[in-house]
Amino acid sequence: MSLSVDGTPVDLPNTVAYKGLMISDVPNLALAIGYTNASWTLKCDLIVRYVCRLLNYMDANGYRVVTPTSPTGPLRPLIDLQAGYIIRSLDKLPKQGTTAPWRIHQNYPRDVYLLRRVPVDDEGVRFSRGASPAVVDRAAVADRA
Repeated sequence: MSLSVDGTPVDLPNTVAYKGLMISDVPNLALAIGYTNASWTLKCDLIVRYVCRLLNYMDANGYRVVTPTSPTGPLRPLIDLQAGYIIRSLDKLPKQGTTAPWRIHQNYPRDVYLLRRVPVDDEGVRFSRGASPAVVDRAAVADRA
């Protein structure tokens, strides 16, 4: 899939995952990456509920755009799994940080706290009332299918 923001292509390997569900500097886009050590749907359920919280917060405060920021400091591979299909793809994926909210934890109780209890307006995101949605190049997606 190809992403662009305001006509500028997004270079995914130079982005960072925010809470394991959004990508730095890409507004209004959420994705679901489940657990590699537990039920995939456990994490996906947390992500969907978080996105609903986020949308409700944005609606209540008149925001139209939420954009994750990039952390400072060292970065790590997005997924810490030694499967061949993951290792071969790491150079095409976003990275993760070493601290919350940019670190992906494979820990359900920790994620329950992070995604259900921590306020959505934390240090890792910027909100605005303007319009700048991410654009998915659907033709490129169809060509790869």
